[in-house]
Amino acid sequence: MTMASLQAGQRLLRSFARNPSFIRLYSSKPPTSDIESILAEPSWSVRSLLPDQSSESSKPPITPKQLHHLLRLSALPQPASAAEEQSMLKTLKSQIHFVKEMQSVDTAGVEPLRSIRDESPAAVKETTIGLDRLKDAISKERVTGRRRRVQRVQNERNTRPDGSAWDGNALGSASKTKGPYFIVETGSGGVS
Repeated sequence: MTMASLQAGQRLLRSFARNPSFIRLYSSKPPTSDIESILAEPSWSVRSLLPDQSSESSKPPITPKQLHHLLRLSALPQPASAAEEQSMLKTLKSQIHFVKEMQSVDTAGVEPLRSIRDESPAAVKETTIGLDRLKDAISKERVTGRRRRVQRVQNERNTRPDGSAWDGNALGSASKTKGPYFIVETGSGGVS
């Protein structure tokens, strides 16, 4: 684990601890500033991000009329029964609750990820295309023809499994051709 990712994790945990709606996610032990002890055992569960089952009587975030409207706009089929409609409403309620819980977390000072991969300096250096890699790629190409087209030099990577090189003729194996096109006969005897 790199120092930058460790610091980002510490900032994120501190922001979780400051957020009143997220404090209930911690275990009975008070949060400590030692990152290793925090990460040593789970202090919350994904289940805690789902809505409480006891809050069924609260106002639903989406009405059946809104559900039907959303399904129509999405070109999805309407529910076939009342049970299916209730199931859809329950699923939407849990998804909306989950998104609201995630939005309530204070992420001030936490640098956003550009992608889900290792962003340490060593990984960035490894994925950066340098001059040496460009020289290697350019050495495998040649410029030919009046229009100065770039072609890759034939090597073992451009050969077929049987060892022969592809000659560039895509129509060479077609049984029937007409000019630069191949002909496909349909089952009814017609030609497409």
